[in-house]
Parts: sequence; structure tokens; C-alpha cells
Amino acid sequence: MAEIKSTMDLVLERAARMGVATPEEMQHEESLKKGMQCTADYLNDAESSLPDILGKQEASQQEAVRKGMLASLLRNLFLPRDEVGTKRIDRAVRGLLELNPHAPDVAAACQELQSIVRQYAQHRQQLYDQLKEQMRMQIEQLLMRKGLSSDGMHIDPTMEPQFKEQWSRLEMDLDRQYGQALEQFKTQLTEWTGA
Repeated sequence: MAEIKSTMDLVLERAARMGVATPEEMQHEESLKKGMQCTADYLNDAESSLPDILGKQEASQQEAVRKGMLASLLRNLFLPRDEVGTKRIDRAVRGLLELNPHAPDVAAACQELQSIVRQYAQHRQQLYDQLKEQMRMQIEQLLMRKGLSSDGMHIDPTMEPQFKEQWSRLEMDLDRQYGQALEQFKTQLTEWTGA
């Protein structure tokens, strides 16, 4: 008589089959990881050229290594908070262009993306300075109402909890606006580069 298996037994058998990767799948994963690691070295200025690194790989693994490189480069496109972040983005864009030298659509998207990043940095600094000045004026007015003078005092409004709260809100709104545009470009670049 045929053995009747429970649903649980069937699910466990299927999960066991799914959990076993073929040697080709494991090699593909290793190649993706290698591409990501090479890109990390490139972004940290340890390597000078992604195409040179790619050319040193086995021909059968180059496509997977390239995909790993592209995935890592795309993950390094973000809204920068400082000069270090901006330099990292510039390096990631340079890497994308190196890996797609004959793709004018990729070049145009990268140029537009860098423009968005620059606008974001300028807009962010402008909002920060405006809020800082606004808070400084409020503190001076408060001191004047209390009959005190702010002459000779160093007023740092950035230390005030109200400043931090308002800046957090402004920054979150700004990140949301620019983040949407950035994600659209990253999606386009993912499609165009085959990442």
C-alpha cells in the first residue's frame, strides 16, 4: 500500500530540495560577492579601474562579477551628508561609467543623478543655515524681552532641542523629496546596466 505523506512531510522535503544549491549557483554567488568586494576596494581607492579588475577574472565568471560590481555601485548612490559621502558617490558614478563606456543613456542618467546630489547638498545647507539664523534671532529676541543683551555672547542655536527637532523634520522632508528622485534614477540605471 502506498505511503500517504502529510502536508508537513511534503513541505519539509520541498524545503530541503530548495535549500541545496547547485555548484553553478554557488559559483555564481561567489562571483557576485567577489564583484562586490572588488567594488568596495575601488570605492575606498585601493583599486584604480573596475574594467581592469574585471578583465583579470575568468571569462566564465566575468558576467557575474560585473553584476556584483554594478549592484555594489548602485548601493553607493545615496544622499550625502558630507564631503566624504559626496566623494564616494562621485567614485561610484565613475565606476558605473567605466563599466558602461558605450552607453549614452547611462552617462546622461549619471550626470543627472550627480546634479540631483549637488542640488540636495546645496538645498540642505541652505535650509540648515536659514534655520540656524532663525533660531539665533529668536534667542536674541527672548533675551531682549528679559532685558538681557546678546552682545559679546556666543549663541549656538544648534545646541537647542527645538533646533534639533525642527532640523530633523526639515531634513526628513528634504530626504523624502530628493530620495524619490534618486530612487527613480537608480531604478533606471539598474535596468540599463543589467545589474
